[in-house]
Amino acid sequence: MPCRQTLLWVVSFALFPLSADAADRVDFNRDIRPLFAAKCFACHGPDEGHREADLRLDRREVAVKQAIVPGHPEQSELMRRILSDDPLDQMPPPEVKDRLTVAQKQLFKRWIEEGAEYAKHWAFVPPEKPAIPLVQNIKWPRNEIDHFVLSRLEANGMSPSPEANRYELVRRVYLDLIGLPPSPEEADAFVLSDDPLAYEKLVDSLLASQQYGERWARVWLDLARYSDTNGYEKDRDRSIWPYRDWVIRALNDDMPFDQFTVEQLAGDMLPAATQDQIIATGFHRNTMLNEEGGIDPLEYRFYSMVDRVATTGTVWMGLSTGCAQCHTHKYDPITHTDYYSLMALMNNADEPDLLIKTKDGLAARGKIEDQIHTLRSELSKLFPPIDGDGPEQERRQKNLELQFNKWTAEARKSAHNWKRLVPTKWETNLPKLEVLEDGSLFSTGDITKRDEFQLWFELDEAALPVSAIRLEVLPDERLPAGGPGRAFYEGRKGDFFLSEVNATLGEAPVLFDSASHSYGKISIGSGSADAKNVFDGDGSTGWSTASREGESHQLVLNLKEPITHAGSLKIRMLFERHFAASLGRFRFSVVGSEAAVNASQLSVENERLLTEQPEQWSDDERNQLRQYYLSIAPEVAEARRPIEKLLRELPSFPTTLVMQERDQDNPRQTFRHDRGEFLNPKEEVSPGIPTFLKEVSKSAPGNRLELARWLVSDENPLVGRVTVNRAWQAFFGTGLHRTSADFGTQTDLPTHPELLDWLAVDFVDRGWSMKRLHRQIVTSATYRQSSRVTPELLSRDPQNELFARASRFPVSAEVVRDVMLKSSGLLSPKMYGPSVHPPQPASVTAYAYGNPKWNASSGVDRYRRSLYTFSKRTAPFAAYQIFNGPTGETCLSQRDRSNTPLQALTLLNDEMFLEMSREIGRNAASLKQTPEVTAKQIFRRYLTRPPEPEETATIVSFYQKQLQRLDAGELSATQIMGGKESTNEQAAWAIVARVLMNLDEVITRT
Repeated sequence: MPCRQTLLWVVSFALFPLSADAADRVDFNRDIRPLFAAKCFACHGPDEGHREADLRLDRREVAVKQAIVPGHPEQSELMRRILSDDPLDQMPPPEVKDRLTVAQKQLFKRWIEEGAEYAKHWAFVPPEKPAIPLVQNIKWPRNEIDHFVLSRLEANGMSPSPEANRYELVRRVYLDLIGLPPSPEEADAFVLSDDPLAYEKLVDSLLASQQYGERWARVWLDLARYSDTNGYEKDRDRSIWPYRDWVIRALNDDMPFDQFTVEQLAGDMLPAATQDQIIATGFHRNTMLNEEGGIDPLEYRFYSMVDRVATTGTVWMGLSTGCAQCHTHKYDPITHTDYYSLMALMNNADEPDLLIKTKDGLAARGKIEDQIHTLRSELSKLFPPIDGDGPEQERRQKNLELQFNKWTAEARKSAHNWKRLVPTKWETNLPKLEVLEDGSLFSTGDITKRDEFQLWFELDEAALPVSAIRLEVLPDERLPAGGPGRAFYEGRKGDFFLSEVNATLGEAPVLFDSASHSYGKISIGSGSADAKNVFDGDGSTGWSTASREGESHQLVLNLKEPITHAGSLKIRMLFERHFAASLGRFRFSVVGSEAAVNASQLSVENERLLTEQPEQWSDDERNQLRQYYLSIAPEVAEARRPIEKLLRELPSFPTTLVMQERDQDNPRQTFRHDRGEFLNPKEEVSPGIPTFLKEVSKSAPGNRLELARWLVSDENPLVGRVTVNRAWQAFFGTGLHRTSADFGTQTDLPTHPELLDWLAVDFVDRGWSMKRLHRQIVTSATYRQSSRVTPELLSRDPQNELFARASRFPVSAEVVRDVMLKSSGLLSPKMYGPSVHPPQPASVTAYAYGNPKWNASSGVDRYRRSLYTFSKRTAPFAAYQIFNGPTGETCLSQRDRSNTPLQALTLLNDEMFLEMSREIGRNAASLKQTPEVTAKQIFRRYLTRPPEPEETATIVSFYQKQLQRLDAGELSATQIMGGKESTNEQAAWAIVARVLMNLDEVITRT
């Protein structure tokens, strides 16, 4: 936005003039770079794809060869073009509306006369800690921050504002540090204290509060683009709330920001990584996931990587790295190749789900498992003792033993001694296969919508003859939902779809005659799939075990003609579906039989036992078979019911989305994509940081962990500045550098560059403590100023760039609701756990894919802090959206602010807020106090400060008018109170609460 850029630069220059010495010499970063960025770099900058006439003005060594003669503006082609009136020569060209002014042309001339010196962009130079400025008013500063602020004010002939009154200050610091207003009692405790350190002690208590982590987690989740759904069309639910809870705990524990960074970007790669460190990697799993049938999963994984590169650039470098996806950055020194090298550093991770096994979860599950074990032991006693030395058994025990013997005799007839096959060679289109100790194959790496596995087995004489081939699909904790498949879509996690199987012996085809499976479906909700689908030549049919994930299943293929001679057996498996769904773990076996073989419901081990003579069974093996029989025997169906009930009650472990680095022997390749298109990969690129940053870096990150550590090292000149600037923005509404997501060459200079650098270096030197930084800011005299805007301040510093007063701005969307919850007394203190559903109109989600229902939570979950509200990307919570809440689709470093009639209508009419006002009404009426006392109490719940006498009188008058209307029947107390039997006094005070909720002061941080 060149026009705005230049305007802000000019206004800044006019408002805050330079000292005489500084004004005498042209400064490249302050004076020339903004003009180059606004007027020239689009055509003569780093992006060679859009560069005109091969003239490059962003690098001095090139510019002085082609367009600039240092010391001689009259000989410089740049000046000739700038001053030319010829439309063919003039620069910028006549069609560009944003022309250079006379003053700007003279600035270029002076700069060239002075030698046309360039300087590295200030943000790309490692910060150094400047000296604390001297000030005249030595009584005002409370810490180092104030020296920098006051120095600028005094240089401009201005003074800071008086300190805010204590009620204003206590409300401000509560909202800023914990995102909640103080209760009247909490406010009075501070206001009436005569302790000279009362404010500092208050700050420390708020920083130690568990609510601190909840307030600041919401700020971080904006950057992390957190949501409880996948996004895109289907936008199905996802489980990633454990990551949100990790952020809250990390902030409450004041985890150093460098560690906070490393664990989120590469916690899985740390030595002996803990469960919490792996959960932290959910940061980059917050990307959207497209589950539409027609998409290429690898393409949308590429788009996820694009998002991760852009987000990493925003959060830790404050750079618009995403601009280099399609071409070299037009303004900043980030090349097209640099972009994909940065992507390569993060591109070698897989994206599994993680089972969260907490102590409490394990204990709860273990308790029920113990009960199941006890009941099964009791069930086993229905059999006579194996050694036969016990007392005479009851008839039912003998009968059960008889039935068991009959079952084993019958089951042994269909049991077969399968011979396990282990492949000697295999090939796939993309996934990697490895052989495990039990002879099964495990699949890792990327999968597609059309995966093909080819496996070669050497059949020796011991395996012959072969009349049937068995495929076992096996569960594995490493697979989605426990496998056996690798489908990662919500609703299909752990599923697979085997479209076709064929085999050859040498060059001769092996034909199948019949098939069976132990369980099979084509899709969830469909009937049983015909096992012969896998060799019917139709890729749209096949075998799946949908809805029975986490279990073993079998497919048996009978051959038309048995294999009777040794040779190389090749089996080809095709997984083709509208979604990616190949197998994760499986195993092949063969058998020779005169009759057709059917897939068994028995486990492989139990079937093996049944092929042996019963007298060969050990006691443990016999008990193993008895336990299985007890699980199916109709004679003990009634006795099994308590066990089955407990099995249904077994709590499942929650899951979350995490990153997992690939093995070094199976790295994922990264290519430069021409024009940023997935289908246009060019040369392979090596992992690395942008070239221009290598100039100040001693290390060369080669993987995700090294990148994470580099980002928070002193070799990254940006991270300290970017991080403290975001903190300043949170407390003052805007940062010391106004564009918190972009510290590049196209932006304005910081308002207080020395303060920004001092804070950045101090933040790092003092251990990366976010709580210490926040304390430093809120205990400063700068922060404690009144936010009153005087006519003089409005005239001299309308944007408050000098911080001669405190800022006032609307609280965030979630804080709006939390303020109302606490004021009404309904706020639940419950922390952590799955997201909840506060009340909202059903129409909000009605038009989302599948018309999902929004079932409002009940009990304490209904009134939990807004941080825990379920976030649906395609249908965000309506009340938050109206107050500029995020959608979770992209990284957001600063929310928009607005003031619209719809916000007032929401506070007046949304059922959620009506419910809160009714609670106020019921409580107020129950106190049986005078209207004046009640009015003051309700006022203070919302606004903290005591009301002025005129305000109290106005509230009481309004209350009495509403009460008269209710008494006269003009209004219905039952209707106002949501259909519940209520008194007129309750309804009247509820109306008062609705009005007070709508005061600007209630939802404004002043």
